[in-house]
Amino acid sequence: MEGEEEYRRVLRLLEEHHKFMSRSIPLIASENVVSEAVREAVASDLMSRYAEGWPGERVYAGCKYIDQIELIAIELGKKLLGAEHVDVRPIAGVTANLAAYTAFTEPGDTVISLAIPNGGHITYGKKELGGTAGAVRGLVVENFPFNAEEMNIDADGTRKLVEKLKKEGRKPRVVIFGGSLFLFPHPVKELSDYLKSEGISIMYDGAHVLGLIAGGQFQRPLEEGADVLTGSTHKTLPGPQGGVIASFEKYSERLKAAVFPSNVSNHHLHHVAGKAIAFAEMIAFGKEYAAAVTRNAKALAEGLASRGFKVLGEKNGYTKSHQVVFEAWQYGGGGVVEKLLEEQNIIVNRNLIPGDIKAGRHFKNPGGIRVGVQEVTRLGMGKDEMDEIAEFIYRAVVKGEQVKDKVEELRSRFDTVKYAFESTRKAYEFIKIIQPQS
Repeated sequence: MEGEEEYRRVLRLLEEHHKFMSRSIPLIASENVVSEAVREAVASDLMSRYAEGWPGERVYAGCKYIDQIELIAIELGKKLLGAEHVDVRPIAGVTANLAAYTAFTEPGDTVISLAIPNGGHITYGKKELGGTAGAVRGLVVENFPFNAEEMNIDADGTRKLVEKLKKEGRKPRVVIFGGSLFLFPHPVKELSDYLKSEGISIMYDGAHVLGLIAGGQFQRPLEEGADVLTGSTHKTLPGPQGGVIASFEKYSERLKAAVFPSNVSNHHLHHVAGKAIAFAEMIAFGKEYAAAVTRNAKALAEGLASRGFKVLGEKNGYTKSHQVVFEAWQYGGGGVVEKLLEEQNIIVNRNLIPGDIKAGRHFKNPGGIRVGVQEVTRLGMGKDEMDEIAEFIYRAVVKGEQVKDKVEELRSRFDTVKYAFESTRKAYEFIKIIQPQS
């Protein structure tokens, strides 16, 4: 039958992917492994349903259970993030950021954010780079002054930049904290009084560190002066892919309208159910999990540094988040190292780092490697395993040795999801709904 070969092939490839993940050390900083309960929610009938609008104000019928699930997610999100208003409808962190831009800016406004080599995300990039802020919302993007030794935003330099832009008649409408390469808390508290005195709104993109914020291990942006916190629900917060917005009641109506109808139609209801479960897991286990993540990141950074890698952020102890970043240009570049490690079943990603553009390096083979320890932490690994992983990376990258067998042996000891209510299946078990025909 036409199409059947491809149908079978996709199912086989899905199963092969699960096998690959079960034998690998996953160190992508923007990923995580979800619990069985989250997987059950995502596989539910809600994937086929529509519920445009706010709970109780839907455009569609048939939402009486969907509304209850979404309201649970909202209330749990408020508790986790210290917010008066939470919206779980954004289908991605990108969508959450677009909604925040819609609520707080007009096209042509000036905003300040991190440059991409300094850790900024493309969602607050300039128009000429194809960034969402510039190319989609039409914002004029200026970049924070950045201290590469501190691996953080220069607070005094930011004040000077704002004063300069004011003199040019381009006072920023919004300042965007947060980033994609994100080692240390940003100076929200240090700058919030000054920015608010100038009538400048404060946005915080917590996509990467949302689980650490929820677990009390990073910073609490809304308490430090941010007007709106956006984030992803699938990085350090171990839920399904999606986005979330947290803010205050005084901004709730404009933010709700900025999500629907401005940037989201139907909002992937099966993922809303998954978010609710992930939030509940974080209420129960988040503090313990987040503390373990930050301990492991520090241990991995120290393990890499002790083996001769140039780990960024040394002055401040390498990291206070889930991320570790090390220079790779000495070993052929980030793209080369990324591929080499993947062949050994160690999954990392290449990353632009400060100085790359000046040195003529490109995102396809940049100067850095970014790793995240949140997923291996969720599998139950601790400080000893971080040292083992550092040794694997050293032997593969510096010594050119084969470590795949050792990687698989380590992974075989950690095959269930921790920090969850239930864990009876293996973490990457391929759950078959379709059974082979006899």
